[in-house]
Amino acid sequence: MASNNWLMPCEILPAGILVSIADYTRPELIVPQLRERDPAGIIEELSQRLRANGIVGDVLSFYQAVVNHEFLSSSALPSGIATPHARSAQVSRLTLAVGRAREPVVWGIKESWSIEFIFLLAVPSTEALNHLALLSGIAGLGRQPEMLARLRAAADARGVFDLLHKINVRPG
Repeated sequence: MASNNWLMPCEILPAGILVSIADYTRPELIVPQLRERDPAGIIEELSQRLRANGIVGDVLSFYQAVVNHEFLSSSALPSGIATPHARSAQVSRLTLAVGRAREPVVWGIKESWSIEFIFLLAVPSTEALNHLALLSGIAGLGRQPEMLARLRAAADARGVFDLLHKINVRPG
């Protein structure tokens, strides 16, 4: 699927269709060098990016939902990826905002893993399955050290976006 054809909430795709992680985002939603340096600040920075691009209505409500979910269950993965997310009526369509930390960030409690890449999923409250497939695809990225190295080396948002085209997801 071309990245210009955004997937719509609850869109039913034929069985076996693969899309890329890039199909859930666009370059304007990718921050190759996050300003913030702690989980709450990073979630806010990425949430504001979603709001500025018309994906999230009430950003405070969405932000609180993500932080509350993260408090209950950290999304940090040993591969250096975090996948904070929340389902919210404030979200217009399943969308991904991506950030790369300038330096690794301890995500959650002090004993947690250091995180370099944050994939914030904005999930409509009516979305049932596709966000789980997207989470699975992002988690699979953690088993691809070469791709993580390429994402680390990407010079800008367009470079990250182009690499995300190479990571497939099988929608639910």
